[in-house]
Amino acid sequence: MRITGYRTLTTVQEWARPVGDANGVLADGVTTVPVVLVDTDEGLTGVGIGSHFGIDAVFGAIDGEDPRSVTALYDRMQRWAFKAGHGGALFGTIGALDTALWDLKAQYADEPLWRFLGGRDRVVPAYASGLDIGLDDEGLAAAYRVYAERGLRAAKLKGGLDVAADRRRLGIVRDVLAEAGAARPGLMLDANETWSRKEAVRHVREIETTVDLAWIEEPVRRWDAEGLAVVQRGVRAAVATGENLTGLEQFRPLLAAGGVDVVQTSAVGGVTHFLRVAALAHAFDLPVSPIGNAPVGLLHAATSVPNHLVSELQDLRPPVGVTADLDIEDGAFVLGDSPGLGLRVHEGVIAGLGHEPRPADPAGPGVRPARAGLRLLANALQGNASDRSPARREMEDPEAPPARRVPVT
Repeated sequence: MRITGYRTLTTVQEWARPVGDANGVLADGVTTVPVVLVDTDEGLTGVGIGSHFGIDAVFGAIDGEDPRSVTALYDRMQRWAFKAGHGGALFGTIGALDTALWDLKAQYADEPLWRFLGGRDRVVPAYASGLDIGLDDEGLAAAYRVYAERGLRAAKLKGGLDVAADRRRLGIVRDVLAEAGAARPGLMLDANETWSRKEAVRHVREIETTVDLAWIEEPVRRWDAEGLAVVQRGVRAAVATGENLTGLEQFRPLLAAGGVDVVQTSAVGGVTHFLRVAALAHAFDLPVSPIGNAPVGLLHAATSVPNHLVSELQDLRPPVGVTADLDIEDGAFVLGDSPGLGLRVHEGVIAGLGHEPRPADPAGPGVRPARAGLRLLANALQGNASDRSPARREMEDPEAPPARRVPVT
């Protein structure tokens, strides 16, 4: 079997409500989802959900190769990107191609990827994650009732701008999960790198006076190993981070500093990246937790590692034009028996959408606010560009481009 080419598509996730985090909110609730298809001379096509950025620069590393050599081809793609660097969106492109190769390899073996990788149980525990910072209290409760109806008993909220609001909103979701039968609901808070070290400790400690917080996610910048260790020592909650790191070399100082309790990887990083990070975390006796809107590849891979904790469940529906052989039952993903990832991409449906990747929206969660990490007191007006009026945003930055849709993680 040989790789003969690739195709790229861009579909959308339709949330039917505002979505976002401490960096901003997308009011229309529509996020773009890039898809990569890798074709072979055997008529099989592998699916990867992730970036298209710079794909021509790395596809040459796998063109004409046997996709079953997937781990070697992953390293080959990174070598091809070495001089300019493999971080950022290009790392996501390598991850999308890598996931498509794993899909092909398992399809060729006529096995679902979870079994092909050595998994024994198709059930992957999940927690609810609503990208919910733009919801009012009523909308927040309604959103998490939908998750609770599917058996979810743990939830991660977006926050970090207002400590009183975070406490109130965590309490609302705690009550929703308790009413659904959770004896002790699991509650997490994601600050999306918006705090300084001291802000993080002060904010979380105040929350912990009334809320039993399981983990605080990305309290400070992703690469600040020392700062993450400061937070880890200063609060009761576990520190979860790692989704935006690109390669084992970025995890090494974080683990050495003792700055993480729950090691995360993003779905866009690919299956090989996840497996390697999971092995590294296991060497430190740490659990691993995948994140992402469509983490299907990592769900399959999670069944094969000994230290998987729980996986993020964002929207209950797949992206438009994509179907997946999996169910959500009793608070878990239940993977199917279709060969490979079990993903089907309906290209005609996606082509009819007419979407292309676009630059980040300065009022949405793709752009870090100017005051992030620089606030003495948590204040939504200082920290969230989407909370400012259009006139004020124009006054502050008259050259800012119009709002555009961006992927959210």
